[in-house]
This record gives sequence, C-alpha cells and structure tokens, in this order.
Amino acid sequence: MPFLRKRGKKQEEHVNHERWLITYSDLITLLLVFFIVMYAMSKVDMNKYETMAKALNSQFMKNESLLPQGSGISGTIIPTASDGTKPKKDTSAEEAAKKEQQLKDMLQAIQAYIKENNLEAKVSASDTPRGIAITLNDLFLFDLGKADLKPAAYPVLEKLATLLPTLSNRVSIEGHTDNIPISSGSAYKDNWGLSFARSLSVLRYFTNTAKLSDDHLMATAYADTVPKMPNTSEENRAKNRRVEIVVLREFQNDEQQPQPQKEAPPAAVAEAAPAKAN
Repeated sequence: MPFLRKRGKKQEEHVNHERWLITYSDLITLLLVFFIVMYAMSKVDMNKYETMAKALNSQFMKNESLLPQGSGISGTIIPTASDGTKPKKDTSAEEAAKKEQQLKDMLQAIQAYIKENNLEAKVSASDTPRGIAITLNDLFLFDLGKADLKPAAYPVLEKLATLLPTLSNRVSIEGHTDNIPISSGSAYKDNWGLSFARSLSVLRYFTNTAKLSDDHLMATAYADTVPKMPNTSEENRAKNRRVEIVVLREFQNDEQQPQPQKEAPPAAVAEAAPAKAN
C-alpha cells in the first residue's frame, strides 16, 4: 500500500491590522520637520537682512537694471520679529544722544561768549561728569561779604538766561565761600548763610528779572566744604569764593555729587537746604 503523506491544514496568514501606524508616524515626522523649518524661517536676522537689502537695492539701482531708470524695487519691505511685531527703535538712546549734543552746543556758546567779552578771569565754563558747570568769581557778582548782585554781572546772567530755556535739564545754582569766618556785624551768621544768600540771589535774577520758570532751578549752599583749591593762600581762597551754575545731566548718582570735606553745622542745614524762589 503506497505511503500516503498526511496532509496538514494550510496555516492561515496573520493579518496585521496596525500597518496604518507606520504611515501615520511618517506623516507626523514630516509635519514636525515642516513646522521646524517654518519656525526657523520666521526668525529674521536684522543684520543679515539689512546687508541683503542693501546689496539687492544697489543691484537694482544700476543702469543696466531691467527695471525702468534703475528705480529699484517698488514698495517697502518691513522686517518683523519672530512674534510678528515690528522691531522697535531704541528711542531712549537717541533721546540721550540728542540731549548730550544740546549740552555740548550750550558749552560752546558760553565759551565763545566768554572769549568775545574777555571774561576769562571772571567766568569759566567746563564739561564735568555732573553736567555743564559755569563758574563765576564772587567779586564779579558781589561786593565782599555781601549777596546783592552787581550790575556788571547782569549781561552774563542775561546771556545764560537766553540759553537755559532751550534745555529741559535741572539747573543747580551753588554758592561757595573760603574758610575765613564771617566778620562781626555781618548780615549773615556764617559762611553757610552767605553762600546760600548768594546762590539765591542768582536764582531770583533768573526768575524775577529774566522771567524764567523756576520748575528746573534750585539754590544750594556749600560754604567752604567743597573748595577748588586748598585754602592756604589768598589766591586760592579767591578761587574758592564762587557761584557755580551747573546744568545737570539727567542721570546722576551719589558719586557724581559734590562731596563736602566737612559736615554743615545742624543750625545751617535747614538754612542751606536746596530751595526754589518764592
């Protein structure tokens, strides 16, 4: 009897019902790559953009340009930041540079006026970290030991009064004396009272005579606490007796303020505090 091979049942093929996941994962990967590329293209490098814009504009402006009369590209392309907003200009830096230039222009005008009128021995102007400082000799402004302005000082103060309104900066009018005590019989108790009265006289000239607003003006007294030179000779003491009109820079810190070499007596603090004209 011939050997008969036993036939087995044909094994059924396994059907994979999750093949769609492969296509889905490929689609998700492609979408991810697409959005990464779109995000990268949305971030504009301003420096590279300006360089490219200038290069394109120079090419289109050439005579051999295909555009009529080399008129360049019509319209204006405004770059945007990554969040879709227009980039903002640094207006604060521009404003600071503008105000700094105004201070320099004022300094040049004052120095030219001093030279034209031969006032070098009585008036000086310089650029300091605090601002533009105009220094006026005490005997040019006042008689010895007094705080009433001399008529000879009016033209200089009038010139300053025409320049100050062009600026919005604060102006500090500061009185200084030497270290010689006030003589008996004086109208002032000490050098604090004299230096404050002198600074206030200059301030009141600006407000009462020159009709300037007192919004940005202040009077301050330093007596002999901030000398320019050591009080060791009559020549040095004459340089220390002065009134300084300082057009202040806007950004001040404590280190830029005058540092008195000694403290004011308690009774003089209230009298010599910064004041405005009444």
